[in-house]
Amino acid sequence: MLINSNGKVFVAERNDVRPSAWQMPQGGIDAGENPKQAALRELKEETSITQIEMISESSKWLSYDFPDDVVKKFGGKIKGQQQKWFLMRFVGKDEDINLNTKYPEFSNWKWVEPSKVLEYITPFKRDVYKAVIEEFAGF
Repeated sequence: MLINSNGKVFVAERNDVRPSAWQMPQGGIDAGENPKQAALRELKEETSITQIEMISESSKWLSYDFPDDVVKKFGGKIKGQQQKWFLMRFVGKDEDINLNTKYPEFSNWKWVEPSKVLEYITPFKRDVYKAVIEEFAGF
């Protein structure tokens, strides 16, 4: 979960899902990485963002199941995700954010109030996102 100096949350629109699907940056852990290293790598790969201040780490792993159409998209091999979340503050400038990366995942991005994040998020991820927002609310 990336926040800016005004406490707004970064969300981005996936470029491979229609109708529109928004999410926070996230991704898998590569061999030899710990969750924090993976979070920083994924953030950079998806948004070009490297100017961050690490604030907190979720107290537990959170998980969700994919709907049937998404499971089929992965050939039935992946049925959901288990995630470790980190709260980071963006200390760069909006101009530093670049979605035109080597393997672009997003077509658009914006900063939104924490209370509005769930309005953008695809339904099957909302419970996890709600838990993340609640856990990091004190920051």
